Amino acid sequence: MASDPPASGRPRHRPQLSDEVASTIRHRIMTAELLPGDRIRIDETAVALGVSVTPVREALLTLRGEGMVLLAPHRGYEVARLTRTDVDDIFWLQGEIAARIARRTADVITSARIDELEWANAQFRAALRSGDTDALTRAEHEFHRAHNQASDSSKLAWMLMNTTRYTPHEMYAADPDWGATTADRHDDLIAAYRARDADRAAVCIRREFTDGADRLIAHLERTDIWRTTP
Repeated sequence: MASDPPASGRPRHRPQLSDEVASTIRHRIMTAELLPGDRIRIDETAVALGVSVTPVREALLTLRGEGMVLLAPHRGYEVARLTRTDVDDIFWLQGEIAARIARRTADVITSARIDELEWANAQFRAALRSGDTDALTRAEHEFHRAHNQASDSSKLAWMLMNTTRYTPHEMYAADPDWGATTADRHDDLIAAYRARDADRAAVCIRREFTDGADRLIAHLERTDIWRTTP
């Protein structure tokens, strides 16, 4: 495995504060920390997150556009309904987009790009061993960033990025079994690319999203989210 990171040649984007607030609220909704019907008060949320009310208001407008929250008359914002089908559909779409990217990647990936994926997975395993969940989340993001760049499918990569915003990355990073399973699946994907096996690559990467859906649904079934919501 390569010991030094290959240069990506691209600057990292710093999210706007409202994006970070939206991401935090979205994560709480997807993990049932906030349940359907729960009110989200702008002032209280701003205090809890240590920000002004403006980014919270902007974040809630974004989440309303996504159907994650509703603006109820005389009540303000409240969490929208989230069903098992919603969760399954989100991960199905992610898996289908990722599989198409993987098929293209198998045809065009260079040895240098494969080395970059190996290095990224080495970083992922190092973060897993350290128990640093923040580092693990970043390492998973870097692996998939490198993967998506290798296919030169910018529009599909953009679509995938927009669907994976619903993925509760921090929840997965706190699960050592998820980390070990994911690292092994990364290795399988890399092996498929070395063999130029597009079918195998598509299967490998789709399994990551199927596994993600299964783990999230299992988590949600242990909460109150569907005890009153069909």
